[in-house]
Amino acid sequence: MNNIVLVGMPGAGKSTAGVILAKVLGYQFIDSDLLIQKREKSLLHEIIATKGLDAFIEIENQVNASVEAEESVIATGGSVIYGKEAMEHLREIGTVVYIKLSYETLTNRLGNIKQRGVVLKKGQDLKGLYEERCPLYEKYSHHILDAEGMDAEGLVQAICNLMFTN
Repeated sequence: MNNIVLVGMPGAGKSTAGVILAKVLGYQFIDSDLLIQKREKSLLHEIIATKGLDAFIEIENQVNASVEAEESVIATGGSVIYGKEAMEHLREIGTVVYIKLSYETLTNRLGNIKQRGVVLKKGQDLKGLYEERCPLYEKYSHHILDAEGMDAEGLVQAICNLMFTN
């Protein structure tokens, strides 16, 4: 249980803060989106375009459910919380921290969400996605970190405080 798993919406800072956090702690850094791309030999948006959303979510679930790691910071894709097996596995191998931001902050950070490979169902917009995912992040996380107004360094400090001062 010595891994730190970062979950949250796209643009929350999981990968950016995760890299810095891993350096600060002397941990490995694992980006689960990159594991998916390596396994599938395709970019995330290509997988979604060619195989469809449901297949992508199943691939993401399988990849995250099979992560083997120790002393690692694991940054997950925003849609990881649709995978029950993945989330149960990640909770078993680490402490899950939900990086929570307001809808307004995410909108300002994200710009064009299609280019980021954000998983949207047909007819769904970012607001609908946000409202659908937030309760799931809260359900599966050990800690909820309100990251409003924090830069990457502030986020790293807040995660360290959360993990190592309780």
